Amino acid sequence: MTNVAVIYYSSTGHVHKLAQEAAQAAEKVGAEVRLRKVAELAPEAAIAGNQAWADHVAATKDVAEATLEDLEWADVILLGTPTRFGLPAAQLKQFIDTTGGLWYQGKLVNKVVSSFTSTSTAHGGQESTLLALNNTFYHWGAIIVAPGYADPVQFAPANGNPYGASHVSNNTNPPGEENLGSIGFQARRAVEIATALKAGFKTA
Repeated sequence: MTNVAVIYYSSTGHVHKLAQEAAQAAEKVGAEVRLRKVAELAPEAAIAGNQAWADHVAATKDVAEATLEDLEWADVILLGTPTRFGLPAAQLKQFIDTTGGLWYQGKLVNKVVSSFTSTSTAHGGQESTLLALNNTFYHWGAIIVAPGYADPVQFAPANGNPYGASHVSNNTNPPGEENLGSIGFQARRAVEIATALKAGFKTA
């Protein structure tokens, strides 16, 4: 069985919905999945001042927080984040910054990795955010599996990003069917490649 860790940060729920869809898609193709959020770093006052943010924190209080063991366990790591000035959110970056020990031991080498994002505007930094996450993957020695244009869903008007599934919220719109189809395809593709690699390594 292929192990998949879907690890994400979401403030108002858009990335969370993409993460849920990724987890469900991976499970449907036979993977064992852990859906994990990273720790919140924002002060309580900031969260309380945004009703959508506060509501999402309350709604996801039972989602387990990601640990380094989740990364070590996984064959596939899917990272999700909103964009913050064209970069991953600080909450996800903080989690990434704790992976030095695993990196040093070579325990992230050959993991299949992919990423997804959501922005409030169409040109709000989706591609730069995903490419920034790729810099981490290079250092890990992981194997990046992007969706590319390998499925018709990638040509849907709301998608079209070969780097990773992405969504434009305009601050209030949740991911639609096309966005969910894109992240579902991305998750299945990552599982397919990881499963083939595991089989290949065993027979090599």
